[in-house]
Amino acid sequence: MTASNAPDVVRSAYAQLAVTDLGAARWFWVDMLGFHIQYEDAESLYLRGTDELTHHSLVLRKGDLAALDHIAYRVRTPEDVDKAEKFFTELGCPVKRLKKSEGTHGVGDAVRVIDPLGFPVEFFHEIERAERLIQRYDIRHGAEIARLDHFNICTPDIPAAYAHYRSLGFGCSETIEGDEHELYAAWMYRKQTVHDVAFTGGAGPRLHHLGVATHESHQVLRAADIFGSLHKEHHIERGPGRHGVSNAFYLYLRDPDGHRVEIYTSDYYTGDPDHETYRWNVRDDRRRDFWGNAVIESWYKEAVPVLDLDGRPQPVTDTVLDESAVQVGADGLG
Repeated sequence: MTASNAPDVVRSAYAQLAVTDLGAARWFWVDMLGFHIQYEDAESLYLRGTDELTHHSLVLRKGDLAALDHIAYRVRTPEDVDKAEKFFTELGCPVKRLKKSEGTHGVGDAVRVIDPLGFPVEFFHEIERAERLIQRYDIRHGAEIARLDHFNICTPDIPAAYAHYRSLGFGCSETIEGDEHELYAAWMYRKQTVHDVAFTGGAGPRLHHLGVATHESHQVLRAADIFGSLHKEHHIERGPGRHGVSNAFYLYLRDPDGHRVEIYTSDYYTGDPDHETYRWNVRDDRRRDFWGNAVIESWYKEAVPVLDLDGRPQPVTDTVLDESAVQVGADGLG
C-alpha cells in the first residue's frame, strides 16, 4: 500500500559507480557498450544512451574500491524532493539534503538517503537536458545502448524490500515464489515497463546489476560477438538468452571491476490500472531463462558492495531465503 506521505517517483534515473581504473571503465562502458560521454573530468565520466534526453544515466567515479555510490530516482515535482526528505526522516533513515552544485554534476536539488534496506538512494527532480541523439545513427557504436532500464539489488529480506517499495507506490509485475508463497524475488515498477528495480535474494545490501536497454535483440547478440572477436569473452558472464520473468532477451557482462550489467530488450507494457502480478514457482526451470539454460553460481553469489553517505562500505547481512539453494533442475546448484 502506498504511504500517503511518499514522494511521487517517476522512474529509475541514474546510477553512480565507483571504479578503480577510469580508463578501463571507459573502454568497457563507452567503447564496447556504446554509451555516449556527456561530461568528463579527471575523476569521473557522465554517460547516457542514445534515447536519453537528460544529462546522464550512469556516472563512473574513480575510487579505491569498486562499489555502488548510489542509485537515483527522478520524482515528479520539486516538492516531491521535500516529501522524500520528510518521508525518510520519519522512517529514521540517514538523510542528506544536497543543493544544486553540492551533489552530482548536472543534477539540481536532491536528497540522498540510506533506505531501510541499507541502500544509498537519491531522489531528485531537476536535471540538465542534453542534445537529442535518437537519430544520430552516425555516432552509434558497440551495443548501441538506448537507455537505463532498471536496478537489481541483492537483499537478504525480499518481503521487506517488497513492502518498502510498495510504500513508495511501486507496482509489482512478476515474482518468484516457493510452494508456500515464500517470496524469493520481485520485479517492481513506476514507469510502464516490467521494472525499475528488482530484488535478488542474497547477502546484502549489495548491487547485483544495472539493466540497460537496447531496441532490438540483434544488438544484444552484436555485443556478445564484439567481445568474442576481441578475445574479451571473459567479460561475458551469462547468456545471451531469454528470461522467463519479463520475457526480455538478455546478456550479462562484468566490467573490469566486476560491476555486472545486463543488456536487455523486449519486455512488456505494465501501465494498465488492473495489471496483475505474474507469479513464477521457484522450481520452474524457465523462470530465469525461458529455455531452461543453467544459471551459473557467480550470478547468484557475486555482487558489489554499496557505500554509505560518507563513502564507507555498508555492512552485509546474510540472506533469509536463498533461491540458488533450492533444487532447480536446470540451475544445477541445488
